[in-house]
Amino acid sequence: MAAGHSVDPARWQPGLDELLGRVAGRFGRVEPRRRARALVGGLLSDLPRKNCWTIAEHAGDPSPDGLQHLLGRAVWDEDKVRDDVRDYLVEHLGDPEAVLVIDETGDLKKGTATVGVQRQYTGTAGRVENAQVAVYLVYASQVGHALIDRELYLPLGWTDDPKRLRVAGVPEQVGFATKPALAAQMIGRALDAGVPAAWVAGDEVYGANPTLRAELEARRVGYVLAVACDHPVRAGGADLRADALLSRIPARAWQQVSCGSGAKGHRYYDWAFIRLDHDPGPSQQHGQHWLVIRRNQRTGELAFYRCWMPRPVPLAVLVRVAGTRWTVEERFQTGKGLCGLDQHQVRRWRSWYRWVTLAMLAHAFLVVAAVTERSCRPPPAGLIPLTCNEIQHLFAALVARPVEDLSHRLRWSAWRRRHQARARTCHYRRHAAQP
Repeated sequence: MAAGHSVDPARWQPGLDELLGRVAGRFGRVEPRRRARALVGGLLSDLPRKNCWTIAEHAGDPSPDGLQHLLGRAVWDEDKVRDDVRDYLVEHLGDPEAVLVIDETGDLKKGTATVGVQRQYTGTAGRVENAQVAVYLVYASQVGHALIDRELYLPLGWTDDPKRLRVAGVPEQVGFATKPALAAQMIGRALDAGVPAAWVAGDEVYGANPTLRAELEARRVGYVLAVACDHPVRAGGADLRADALLSRIPARAWQQVSCGSGAKGHRYYDWAFIRLDHDPGPSQQHGQHWLVIRRNQRTGELAFYRCWMPRPVPLAVLVRVAGTRWTVEERFQTGKGLCGLDQHQVRRWRSWYRWVTLAMLAHAFLVVAAVTERSCRPPPAGLIPLTCNEIQHLFAALVARPVEDLSHRLRWSAWRRRHQARARTCHYRRHAAQP
């Protein structure tokens, strides 16, 4: 590691301490504060599976009871912690031209008792599966991008069943909300908190929702939202499908523009745009509506975007915003793969929010550490900058080390087998009691 001699994982610990110090006041007592630190440490470890059992053993606890109490019953404000994490990220990533990217992700789950779980479509599997779906908000700037908010989606099968909601600990005031409605809540929360952002990006689920588009326009926030090829648009006084406007685009109107760099270099596509406003003249008061069309240069595959801007901007700006939407997939990948975002084994409403919030905190630490390394300590020639993946790997291996005591491991082995024996006995009794 001679070429990378400037890498020192120990210097990342003060950054984590600073972030944990920011949220310390959200915990009323020392005990939950210590448990939260242990949970975040476990989320940043190299454990192959991250849940209350494995993290408690990693931290040296005699059982998972303390961490389970932290998630389910301890007194602390997970929404305030979320706000602290968001403010921390904005301090390091803030940009007036940033993009708020909205998207949902599904976690495959067994059974029907876990809050929000039922058979529903999830893009994670690409089909209908037994899953839990949540909507997330990503803050994306030129410096970096990270998760800043989350909301759990409850299908009608849940919200129409008061007993089921009560058993899962869902607050009485929570009712059915569509994914675009959850997105509007989070975007409004961020903007009301003064988060600097000029754009919103999202996929077809959000682009097809007129209420969300109207709310963004009322707030004077531009958007580039994907829509389906058959999405209805009004152009030239007529209602048409989005793909019907292709015939109005002359061949010379297509422009080759990069929508950002990927693992294999710049992502070049052909792009064209059509003004949708009835009045073709510039409007500073009401903004401008456009349909942007993307064409794959190799396959000819098309994608459509509804766009609104409070002031005229070049096509390259809209393309950049459209390309920023893909950052959410990277954040889901790193959040789940590095910080256990989807590895919780909790069933109740509050426990889910608390686990996900602390996973977002761990992820925020990795993002800021990577940004700091990139800006303050550029890598030697021949090396790429440190990524979140590499920082987590080094931090887990050299800083967040597990308890190595043999007797501790043996006690945990006995505890697991005893717990599993009790669970099996209860399972058999419950089935024997059924008619």
